[in-house]
Amino acid sequence: MTAREASPQLIGRLARSQWGIEAVHHVRDVTFAEDASKVRTGHGPENMATLRNFAINTLWDAGHHSIAAGLREVSYTPFTRSLDLLGLA
Repeated sequence: MTAREASPQLIGRLARSQWGIEAVHHVRDVTFAEDASKVRTGHGPENMATLRNFAINTLWDAGHHSIAAGLREVSYTPFTRSLDLLGLA
């Protein structure tokens, strides 16, 4: 895309969509300490990122605005609450 093809609206939309991606990466790093993870070989990093994204999206869908607070709440009853969130209990 050239500078002539990019409208201010398009540039704004692209920047906002990038912020959304960065917000998820920030949650994964801060809440799940992803950058400190020792999982580095094979498909391990991708698999762990998928599991972290699944946890984040499940908590967001359940109405938790703070993923850290949602994880704490779920951890109080780990064998039943997580199944409730998935509709399996």
